[in-house]
Amino acid sequence: MDGYYSWMLISASLVLMMTTPALALFYGGMSRTKSVLNMMMMSFSATGIVGLTYVLWGWSMSFSSLGWAAADSQHPGWDFATLFANPFDQFGLQGTQPANYVFVAFQLTFAVITAALISGAIADRVKFSAWIVFVPIWITASYFPMAHMVWGGGFLSNAAGGLADVIFSGDGAAAVAPIDYAGGTVVHINAGVAGLVLALIIGVRRGFGKEPMKPHNLTLTMIGAGLLWFGWFGFNAGSIVFTSTKESEMITQFTTETGLVWINTTTATCAAMIGWLVVERVRDGKATSLGAASGVVAGLVAITPACGAVSPLGAIGLGLIAGALCALAVGLKFRFGFDDSLDVVGVHLVGGLVGTIGVGLFSTSTGLLYGAGVRQLIVQVAVALFAVAWSAAATLIVGLGIKYSMGWRISDEAELDGIDFAEHGESAYEFGSRSGAMVHGPVALSRQSALQEQGSA
Repeated sequence: MDGYYSWMLISASLVLMMTTPALALFYGGMSRTKSVLNMMMMSFSATGIVGLTYVLWGWSMSFSSLGWAAADSQHPGWDFATLFANPFDQFGLQGTQPANYVFVAFQLTFAVITAALISGAIADRVKFSAWIVFVPIWITASYFPMAHMVWGGGFLSNAAGGLADVIFSGDGAAAVAPIDYAGGTVVHINAGVAGLVLALIIGVRRGFGKEPMKPHNLTLTMIGAGLLWFGWFGFNAGSIVFTSTKESEMITQFTTETGLVWINTTTATCAAMIGWLVVERVRDGKATSLGAASGVVAGLVAITPACGAVSPLGAIGLGLIAGALCALAVGLKFRFGFDDSLDVVGVHLVGGLVGTIGVGLFSTSTGLLYGAGVRQLIVQVAVALFAVAWSAAATLIVGLGIKYSMGWRISDEAELDGIDFAEHGESAYEFGSRSGAMVHGPVALSRQSALQEQGSA
């Protein structure tokens, strides 16, 4: 299975590309002209911060209590009440088995994009310094525990004493194991709830609901959506967990399961895009490019937890539901008055809930629609609700702490003039005399000469 490790490195690289540049382009294009660089900087900075924190304590906090991930499988590290593992057991990857570095790399990229997703909910109006402080604290308080609870043998897995075991107890473990193949709860519900809580804490942008705040470059957004779709194959197909240690059985599972995951990821995404566009056409009279790009992401989000558990027909059904519901959900911010700038709540929270709960309906082995009863659906709902509560509580504490210490908001003047120049001293495009960077040398001299000539004329 040497090829498996090669595939895992490719998958990790694909997921990293999903943040930089895919998400940066997707969000950047949806932003206003005066805030596109700040938006892209939030994605890039999240990559830098989370990449470091994951290596330092994130891996240890998420997985060090598992036997296969421990330095000594006979003596794995401890965890705290099945909520998170010891952050110092493999601090800085000390004691981490070199054979596990590829898994560290893969999981690192998941943490990166989760943090970056949140930024879309608070675009245009927050101090870059506040974002820099928020990211490492939130990732430690919410993402690392969630990853441990779901994938690290914690409270939201099928472990004895976990939530699923409390609901339907089995012999030494839950009778019905929760299903989150690649991050419906850990990534999308987690990020979507965080975005909603921060949007409520920080407040709306100047002019929200009164003046148009249209995307400045939908070409960038569609390129970003296409790159997200491409990278998502690493996201989903790279998340396979082998059920056997025999190489022949591992090869069989790999060749069959990854193919299914690829097809499901594609068909669900196609269906969600169509579902979103149909809703737009019926509701607004036009199908838009922004709707197509958003529908793509909604489908990708929804199929993420379910991609290995449903059939292609189930993936199509799940995608259609997600596309339609997310298209309807993005308008709720105007009805309820919260400023989710780039629709993180409508796409990632709603899409994540659709996918996580939908597994209980569409799973070919345990789903309600396949005659397996309601137990899987109950477990999926319970896990989703717990994830919502955990993320909301963690984000509320961190968000309020920043609000009442250093503050979140830039000044009204800076917001009006544009956050790019106010926070970074740059602008994405040159419209007149102010450029996106300091100008020196011959170019500066030529500008000075031109100004002098204009003055003397």
